[in-house]
Amino acid sequence: MTQKETIERNIGLTFDFVNYLIDNPQEFEKLPDNFELQFIEKDFPKLQSASKQNKKASLPERYVRVNNTFAMA
Repeated sequence: MTQKETIERNIGLTFDFVNYLIDNPQEFEKLPDNFELQFIEKDFPKLQSASKQNKKASLPERYVRVNNTFAMA
């Protein structure tokens, strides 16, 4: 996947996720005030360990597993 395709995918997922949070306010309440959101798919462990190696900031991370619906990870 090219960088442009990844960016376009993440923008679309962001809008879908915001709509999900609007429909499920209890999930919104579980989120911390300041965090980094990453969308992940089937290869969750690979992405999680790779992102931890590349992190310099100390923001808590939240992962969202993308299936046909959203599920907080």
